[in-house]
Amino acid sequence: MNIRRVGIIANTGKENAAQDSLELGEWLSKRDVTVFFEEEIAGVLHGVEGFPASELPGMSDMIVVFGGDGTLLRAARAVQGHDVPILGINLGAFGFMTVVNLHEMFDTMDLILKGEYGTSKRMLLDASVHGHHFSALNDAVINRGNLSRMVNLETFVDEKYLATFKADGLIISTPTGSTAYSLSTGGPIVFPELDSMIITPICPHTLTNRPIVVPPESSVRVVLFTREEGATVTLDGQDSLVMKSGDAVTITKSRHSIDLVVSPNRDYMEVLRGKLGWGGMP
Repeated sequence: MNIRRVGIIANTGKENAAQDSLELGEWLSKRDVTVFFEEEIAGVLHGVEGFPASELPGMSDMIVVFGGDGTLLRAARAVQGHDVPILGINLGAFGFMTVVNLHEMFDTMDLILKGEYGTSKRMLLDASVHGHHFSALNDAVINRGNLSRMVNLETFVDEKYLATFKADGLIISTPTGSTAYSLSTGGPIVFPELDSMIITPICPHTLTNRPIVVPPESSVRVVLFTREEGATVTLDGQDSLVMKSGDAVTITKSRHSIDLVVSPNRDYMEVLRGKLGWGGMP
């Protein structure tokens, strides 16, 4: 794809994020690339016109994100339904999706403008609960919230009963989300291009309750049973809805997907080694 229009989104709560965005914008403008800044950046930088994040994908050939994985997840929600790749620039936080470091930014963009870049297609989840519909790049989490005791989560795959998990919660994640919350609760790492859904219990009462990977065509339905109030379902850590006993969450693969620009300097195995501190070659 010929990149002539770039939208920029940034976590302006991070030091210098807005200024870094401006520097990239000026660099791109000198190369006859039209730049659109998110309104959050414009609120920090004087004299810069800003646009809602939801409008940027329709105006751009690529979205560049300054921040960590949380900022990229926010951008992914805006890009959903648009054929616009996302490039994540890591500002020092622990990020699996923001794989280009700040000092690599200009060299990477130079390759991109020459058309010398690749993308990784990532599946999304659709989740519905009593009339509300959400999408997620990482995961849907049913959590006991502020409850003092475990909840019971009756779980079905393609309407066939799997198990009732007595636990603090349940995570249904994409392969992209397998290195997020699911990983911290003992879930497997799944290569991001391998479409599937990972069901991972959070602190289960029964130690034999283990994570399970199901095909992407599956439909996962989870019914909450609890005697207390306060349980929630949360999508990508950003959209949250309070649940009550008897509520069901249905999760399927979305018909939409997201394209993430891959680093020209390291492959996925190197990203894993670097982020997780694994040993290299002896």
